[in-house]
Amino acid sequence: MDYKKQIAQSIVKALDDKLEEQAVYEKIEVPKTVNLGDYAFPIFILAKTLHKAPQMIAKDLVDQINQTNYEKVEAAGPYVNFFLDKNTFSDEVLQTVLTQNSHYGDATVGNNGKVPIDMSSPNIAKPISMGHLRSTVIGNSLANLLTKTGYQPVKINHLGDWGTQFGKLIEAYKLWGSEEEVKADPINKLLEYYVRFHKEDKDHPELDDEARKWFKKLEDGDDEAIQLWQWFRSVSLQSFKRIYDKLGITFDSYKGEAFYNDKMDEVVQILEDKKLLKESQGAEIVDLDKYNLNPALIKKTDGATLYITRDLAAAIYRKRTYDFVQSLYVVGAEQINHFKQLKAVLKEMGFDWSDDIHHIPFGLITLNGKKLSTRSGRVVLLDKVLDDAIDLAKQQIQSKNPDLKNADQVAHEVGVGAVIFHDLKNERMNSFDFDLNEVVRFEGETGPYVQYTRARAESILRKADHKVTVADLKLSDPNAWETLKFLQAFPETVLRAVREYEPSIIAKYALHLAKSFNQYYANSKVLVKDDQLNSRLALVQSVSIVLEIALNLLGVQAPSEM
Repeated sequence: MDYKKQIAQSIVKALDDKLEEQAVYEKIEVPKTVNLGDYAFPIFILAKTLHKAPQMIAKDLVDQINQTNYEKVEAAGPYVNFFLDKNTFSDEVLQTVLTQNSHYGDATVGNNGKVPIDMSSPNIAKPISMGHLRSTVIGNSLANLLTKTGYQPVKINHLGDWGTQFGKLIEAYKLWGSEEEVKADPINKLLEYYVRFHKEDKDHPELDDEARKWFKKLEDGDDEAIQLWQWFRSVSLQSFKRIYDKLGITFDSYKGEAFYNDKMDEVVQILEDKKLLKESQGAEIVDLDKYNLNPALIKKTDGATLYITRDLAAAIYRKRTYDFVQSLYVVGAEQINHFKQLKAVLKEMGFDWSDDIHHIPFGLITLNGKKLSTRSGRVVLLDKVLDDAIDLAKQQIQSKNPDLKNADQVAHEVGVGAVIFHDLKNERMNSFDFDLNEVVRFEGETGPYVQYTRARAESILRKADHKVTVADLKLSDPNAWETLKFLQAFPETVLRAVREYEPSIIAKYALHLAKSFNQYYANSKVLVKDDQLNSRLALVQSVSIVLEIALNLLGVQAPSEM
């Protein structure tokens, strides 16, 4: 039930329709403390119209409001505070959650519209580092949220599988590599060759010439070059997939940069036909002065295309293939200007659907306050972090619950979930420092804390051995009130997370719900056999359901025992 709507209607009726319902609805607030009610309406909006002091208007309005549906309505200075009827509220909320179960919070706002999400996108022949975590888990959570609200997300791993680095890699492999070494440890060996190339070419600049020749061969379709490139790509993907499997993340497409090689000529042709290309110092650009942006460099002086040319081809391909209602790019904040240019060039090309493209930027992960960097050796491998997190979770589970069945599986769900949750509880644009010992804790604002709370709820239900019936779920216990209000707020919370492309809204919600439930459990005797037992267990079951949904939306598992 939309209680804000009910309150707005009560106010409009009492005012004899002097205000529009939507205008009232938008002004209704949630007070900071429970003694000020569950909702409040500020009177300032009426002061000019009624030519009275706000305090007087508030008192008059309280006298006019039909209070049948409320516990009480009272004036407090320039506010009218509404206290909801707790019995009706608890009955409606618990019945709704238990009846809808895993579908609680579902919405149809997306109308089955397709939404490609460009996410993760590691470079071939390089390991997936912690630097790739944010794009991967933010993109995956957004896909889950979009599915929940009626969209059809398309998760695209736009692999870095083309460019001059492949000429360097092929040359390095030909000089120092072996098939046996690569087969035994693909990513680390390929990276080793690549790093060695960069060390050697300082004293042997002729290596760069050889690398350029190999990349030219690759572009021209030379059999050996293509064969090596395909092999490097294949073994890299196998390695990547192992990490994605650990994270529980899948993709709908692995079309990377190479896929768009034959699609860039059309982009250049459209730009030429529309007379958008201009020459600047031998290069070809699109002037974006009217957007207050630097020129978009489409072709370098040697005729080579750039990232933006490829991204233009990709955007056009995705529109034709998916006819998207939105197209998301989950890429670091340092690329904000690039995506502004991309949208502006598409707009100049006559593609108004460029307005449906959204860059979803995010901040950095740092380690001891320093940016992660492959070149300076501050690279932290994601695979190792996940393994370490699982080990830490296993140690804590063994100390807390040594007889737990499926302990290894639970340790995996808790360890990996901790890493994902820690990333997503931070607002996208905020950078954060990563400390594994802080991440895999069962107390505090962590994923394991939320998982443990949900497992505790399941444990209570098992111990009660009582089948909850969905009838007459009036819960008069004042300790339950905050938890009930959090449960009721979940559907709107999901919609807000989608509107703002912000998974942290769900993570913070899960923490608040878990905390309020733990406070309730600490202050109320849930398993006492009285006439409220069924209602209390309905609350416990509802909390378990909603915490599981919230965790799953983040891409985190919810074990029933811990």
